[in-house]
Amino acid sequence: MAAFINTVEAGSFSAAARAAGATPSSVSKSVARLERRLGVILFARSTRTLNLTPEGAAYFERITPLLRALAEARDTVQTAAAAEGRLRVSLPTDLGRLLMDPLTRVFLQRHPRIRLELDMTDRHVDLIREGYDLVLRAGRVDDTELVVRALGEAPLVLVASPGHLDHYGRPQTLEALRSARHVRYRLGGRPFPITFADGSTLSPEGVLDCDAGFALRAAAVNGVGIAQLLRWTVDDDLRAGRLEIVMPHAPLPTAPLQILHAFGRFQPLRARLFADFVADQVAALGRATDAPKEG
Repeated sequence: MAAFINTVEAGSFSAAARAAGATPSSVSKSVARLERRLGVILFARSTRTLNLTPEGAAYFERITPLLRALAEARDTVQTAAAAEGRLRVSLPTDLGRLLMDPLTRVFLQRHPRIRLELDMTDRHVDLIREGYDLVLRAGRVDDTELVVRALGEAPLVLVASPGHLDHYGRPQTLEALRSARHVRYRLGGRPFPITFADGSTLSPEGVLDCDAGFALRAAAVNGVGIAQLLRWTVDDDLRAGRLEIVMPHAPLPTAPLQILHAFGRFQPLRARLFADFVADQVAALGRATDAPKEG
């Protein structure tokens, strides 16, 4: 049954074999034995394609949650040292860059039998359809049937280089900010508005639009314009004087951070360990930002 599920999810016997560390012939023979036992054909095979039959699709829908539940039951009694298996995770670009060092330096060293697949994108992926185990998301989550675990709040900030502000001026009002030069973050093809903690909103024109925070940070450091960024990604720039907070008297709200999954009440051990680790890292980032600065 595991060979059958792996083949469906991977799309071929060879891909399923690579994921399981087996040979294509052994996976194919396992599926053939299952077909003989059930007395049905699960796959319509040709020299180039492998497609589920109606019986195969129905069987896949019924046994997948059962085998997942068995794996989850095993994980509930395992220790952290026994955590193993593949974990596919989607991370926002900026948070992914912040987390890569602790994930590779600590998490994977601590859990060498976990295989991470990290996709860094600000696109809101479809966890179920695209086959992710966990999705880390910044911002409000619309009504969803997924399990949502709150991680904390991420501060946002408006920044620009001192040289840019010396040349174009330091805006003190919304009107002055509206007419300033902006580098804008785009999400889902649309510019992300600037919303202040008091509820006022601004959607200025941009001289540069991009869907990645690290690119907007580079543009801001290089004097292109004012950028709205995650505070954690520019703390070093602020301390070094490469960037300056714009309109510090009008703070921005925080963005909630969440981890989403579809495992129900019983997450696999590897997923729980990853979520706990990320939660600790987010808390550490918050403490570092809140700590008093010297000088």
